[in-house]
Amino acid sequence: MNAYADHTIEVPNIERNRQRQVEQPKFAQLPRAPQNASPVPRLTSLYHFAGRGNYGDSRYPGNCGGLLIRDLLLYFRPRSVLDPMSGSGTCRDVCAELSIPCTSGDIHRGFDAVNADSFRSLEPSAFDFIWVHPPYWRQKLYSTDTRDLSRAPTIDAFLAHYQAFIRNCASVLTANGKLAILMGDYTDRQAGFVPLTFHTKRLAFDAGLRQACTDIIRFGHGASSSRKVYRSSFIPGLHDTCMVFGRG
Repeated sequence: MNAYADHTIEVPNIERNRQRQVEQPKFAQLPRAPQNASPVPRLTSLYHFAGRGNYGDSRYPGNCGGLLIRDLLLYFRPRSVLDPMSGSGTCRDVCAELSIPCTSGDIHRGFDAVNADSFRSLEPSAFDFIWVHPPYWRQKLYSTDTRDLSRAPTIDAFLAHYQAFIRNCASVLTANGKLAILMGDYTDRQAGFVPLTFHTKRLAFDAGLRQACTDIIRFGHGASSSRKVYRSSFIPGLHDTCMVFGRG
């Protein structure tokens, strides 16, 4: 009798059982944050809260919840906010709750944030805070409009448009204003791994901005990818990164 016969027969069953039994971890022990005078003590470099708040429309593709936006606004206390890629209006809803004036625009409503002409209608150096959750290149397609960043045909084309967008935002920041960008890396089928957080910092620095605080790693609770099964082997990315920049 073949000594390995039982093992050979059982391996597929073991693999099937393993796939059925593996569960995602529900809890992780986080480092204790030091006590300080922050008006938002829960806002640290690890943003792990699963809720999204009653802001925007969760059905909107790629929608970001409003809790991180709310905590950033409570921390930086701006008097005026710009949301140039408003999507379903999450940032606008947060600002309304906090009674902060918010100017919002979106390519679906004719505001092309890559085009400098769109910003000429805004008062120069007018905003204390700008919130941006741009497309992660073509990871998710948001429209059929060729001006949409998610429709850029190559990574070089995306970065050229992204650079113009960041410069546009920098042009309307107040002297002490902050630009917060939520961005994630991903692996493109053709281009391979695309380090968009690295490119975000590089382009922001090239635009004369400086990083204003630590990176904020936002855990990806509720991501649609967590409900999928993939045949390929890879290290899943379970977060995106919020980077906050200020005028130099």
